[in-house]
Amino acid sequence: MTRTIEDLIPDYLRGLPVYVPGKPIEEVERELKIHAVKLASNENPLGPSPKGIAAAKAVLADANRYPDGGTHALRQTLAERHGVSPDELFIGLGSSELIDLAARVLLRAGLQGLTSEGTYAPFSVAIRASGAELVRAPQREFAFDLKAMAKVITPKTAVIYLANPNNPTGSAFGREEFEEFLVAVPDGVLVVLDEAYIHYAVSMALRDSVEAYRQRKNLLILRTFSKVYGLAGLRIGYAIGRPELLAAMNKLRTPFNTSGVAQAAALAALDDTEHVTRCIETNAAERKRLSEGLAKLGFRPVPSEANFVFMVVGPDAKALSDDLLQMGVIVRPLGWMGFQEAIRISVGTAEENDKCLSSMARVILKRAGKGELAAR
Repeated sequence: MTRTIEDLIPDYLRGLPVYVPGKPIEEVERELKIHAVKLASNENPLGPSPKGIAAAKAVLADANRYPDGGTHALRQTLAERHGVSPDELFIGLGSSELIDLAARVLLRAGLQGLTSEGTYAPFSVAIRASGAELVRAPQREFAFDLKAMAKVITPKTAVIYLANPNNPTGSAFGREEFEEFLVAVPDGVLVVLDEAYIHYAVSMALRDSVEAYRQRKNLLILRTFSKVYGLAGLRIGYAIGRPELLAAMNKLRTPFNTSGVAQAAALAALDDTEHVTRCIETNAAERKRLSEGLAKLGFRPVPSEANFVFMVVGPDAKALSDDLLQMGVIVRPLGWMGFQEAIRISVGTAEENDKCLSSMARVILKRAGKGELAAR
């Protein structure tokens, strides 16, 4: 029998879903010939850090040179901020590369990777792409059920993925709950804690996880510059972890995985406390206003600690999202993440949120007139 290239693709890769990003605003405006607002990808509506922009422009003229492959300046600064050594810092392409590398280093056929239902899809993809068995524990009230997760840990479990706050539900677990969970996790199991939205969780302490890391050898903390710093388009993030693990991850990353422009922007953004504070305060105020506005329309948004709002809207979730799209409001139907009847709305500027609420009201009125509105 003649072998084809396709025959070489492992079976565990054949069924992997492709990550589908939110619909680009340019595409919507081009197709519909209307002004649109994008509230689908949890981007920072206030834009990038001004200090980050200035730093990026300053180094752009050196783009003919390869960047610092060791990201020394950024790792040194982050190490000082977190009270760890530079060897405990790994710089990657946002959180995405870090999620993937942890699985590639530690997982393989015969082992298990554990995460929750209703969480960030790349966790499951990374586990399956490594050839390991994917295990997902059920959620409880749209949140991680850490006690349930602890009960399904087996001798085959090698990596556990958590998101705090969780994407797409916006829920979060606290310090005591997390510490109880860590006690139940064997030392030989890595806990990957993705804190992409941690800055927006004003009820939580930024340093809690780092303090837990100092007590544990099996915790890998992920942070990103994509959200509160507004640098999503530059693709840069970092991990805090044990040097031995990061050294192994370093062997698998692509050379020069982060650009010089991204490194310079991230380094400068760390000092832009004015921008960060404004983004956090604006998000908290607008998240509250958006949630209250949606509640007045009859919805029940899940309390959020992130820069988005999650809510169950019924079996017409996709159709509702399409109707909003026709009005120039891009939101995220969540069937691809396991919530067939839910949508996620990113918190935008005051003007963007006003457009979202007014458009939602029009959609509800229109669908009620046609007798199409499902009970919420």
